[in-house]
Amino acid sequence: MNTFSTMITAACLLGTTISFSGTAGAGDDDRDFMQAREAVYPALVNISVVGKQYQNGRMRRFPAAGSGVIVSPEGHVLTNFHVAGETTRITCKLPDGRVFNAEPIVLDPLTDLAVLQLQLEQDGTTEEVPFARLGDSDQLEIGDDVFAMGNPQTLSSSMTRGIVSNPTRVFTSFTGNEMDEVDLGGGQRTGLFTRWIQHDALILGGNSGGPLVNLEGEVVGINDRGGSGMSFAIPSNLADDVLRQAVEKGFVERGWMGLSVKPVDKINRDSGALVTWVVEGSPAEQAGLKAGDIITNMDGEPIRIRSFEEIPPLLKRMADIKPGSPAPIDWERDGKPMHGTLVSEPLEEYLGQEDEAKNWGITVRDVTAQMALGLRFPSAEGVMVTGVRPGKPAEKAQPQIARGDVILNVDGTPVENLEDFIREIRELEEGQESLVTFRRGDAEILTVIETEAERNVIGGGELPRAWLGAETQVLTKPVAKAIGLESTRGFRVTRIYPGTEAEAAGLRIGDVITAIEGGKLRASRPQDAAQLTRRIENLPVETEAAFDIIRDGKEMKLPIMMEPTPSSVSDTESAESEILEFSVRDPIFMDAIDKRWEDAVRGVVVTNVTPGGWASLGGLQQGDLLISINDKDVADVAGFEQQIESIMTQRPKIVKIFVLRDHRTNFIFIEPDWPEPEDAI
Repeated sequence: MNTFSTMITAACLLGTTISFSGTAGAGDDDRDFMQAREAVYPALVNISVVGKQYQNGRMRRFPAAGSGVIVSPEGHVLTNFHVAGETTRITCKLPDGRVFNAEPIVLDPLTDLAVLQLQLEQDGTTEEVPFARLGDSDQLEIGDDVFAMGNPQTLSSSMTRGIVSNPTRVFTSFTGNEMDEVDLGGGQRTGLFTRWIQHDALILGGNSGGPLVNLEGEVVGINDRGGSGMSFAIPSNLADDVLRQAVEKGFVERGWMGLSVKPVDKINRDSGALVTWVVEGSPAEQAGLKAGDIITNMDGEPIRIRSFEEIPPLLKRMADIKPGSPAPIDWERDGKPMHGTLVSEPLEEYLGQEDEAKNWGITVRDVTAQMALGLRFPSAEGVMVTGVRPGKPAEKAQPQIARGDVILNVDGTPVENLEDFIREIRELEEGQESLVTFRRGDAEILTVIETEAERNVIGGGELPRAWLGAETQVLTKPVAKAIGLESTRGFRVTRIYPGTEAEAAGLRIGDVITAIEGGKLRASRPQDAAQLTRRIENLPVETEAAFDIIRDGKEMKLPIMMEPTPSSVSDTESAESEILEFSVRDPIFMDAIDKRWEDAVRGVVVTNVTPGGWASLGGLQQGDLLISINDKDVADVAGFEQQIESIMTQRPKIVKIFVLRDHRTNFIFIEPDWPEPEDAI
């Protein structure tokens, strides 16, 4: 991608606080400014979302934000697809402080637009909301005053001022010979029908989806991206078409012809459009078109494409021909006039839907016809692997499943689409082996994947070993000499663990242990550190052992009861909440020692928090001591499992967790989307 297009394709996400840039003149300018503000500002919304993305074989969530504008009394909101498209939850806050949940009606990556529906039902009544009017973006001219409203850097409800720099901007290669595609990320293409409104009203990350407003107080664009003093908005006329179809049909319907065109200025023509590519088997090929033809008329309207700026309106005209509808088309080939009929097909999004197959450790995407065409797949069959989790079944298979593979068949059943694939994978039994056919490049490969079994928690099976509740250091020769014990070998006590038999026996910091049960310790080098541990572990548990020590220069004997080694992490019970996406274990003795917990503290230790999971979004951290869930004490793993089962039944909107983190307590609020029971695997 060239430097210019790289510079302008950084998508903006949002923020909120009134700050005006630019200078407003006196008199009429002030009145125009006030009119524009009063007409649209109350309908501005600050959009907060829980976004989702698929990385390394799993779905992760993240908080994000953007802007939008209410455009109907029914609470329809226009914003960007890249704000609301890949999300699991959307909330909208108005400048008056009211907050509404929102549901997407239409998500349209081809225009980077989304239409949301505010949930206006509150306590049995329907809330009234302010709304803005859409203006005619075709009337914009270079130099017109415009205002950008939005929520930059998540600072709420701001407004900046600028002028229109170019109302029909298209992005081309540096040499101006090709149109550049705009990528929303992950290969999701947009801007096919868009002539962007370039303006210089400041927009920052978080302004995406906010309105661009003219002096009459009309929304003439939906801000999309910006940087380096240049901002770009989607024309309101294009947004109005998406809005109309969303409200009337609940989806956007477009036709596909299967051809590409260029301007005819390079071939010394004043009219027509040069066909550069015809997709094999497409409606254009079936009508008889070939690369090099000059299209002169389509569906009764003449065609005149002299510049790249005229291509998006032509592609929009083509897309407006409904799938299945015939459209007459005229063209020239080698100077000879020709005629045919196009019957368009439905235009699909480029990227198919994506989902996670947890028990195989992969994420997969539906293969669309447009994807198959762009990636040169032989067909649109199967699902494409977009990520593989290390150590999970797909990665452990021989041969391994890898990113970019297309899964075609599982246990003899062809993979038709993503929904069927996910449902079939979820029905596999734990430990079941499946024969999988996948395509890698031009090769079809077989592998066997064993569906992941539940993790078994296995307690330690060894006999208990004796343990001394203290920490020591080797009495090296320099240290021995410095404290007046030059010829002494052994271990100096550096710490006594509270509540242990060593503390009860009176062992002190500074004592030097020289022998145990009459057996002398000969440690004098750092590498001798394990000698004391080995000697103690050979002693019988729950019996007294005689320790020879030196205290304050005097030799003495100290009997200490040998206690069993405290449990290690591998010996503890553990549990996981797949819905809340974190796991815990019972505490061990050393947890309380290392973290200096008080004796009365009870709970379970958080051992893992899935990045981008619900618990992660709520702020839970690895190492937290979980004390209670929804005000119910959790003393151990069994209690944790009981509380998780309870909230799974109750399905509360918010799960309140009380934790101890370091020396401070804190509340964590987790707001999960509760799946249907059969979806929880």
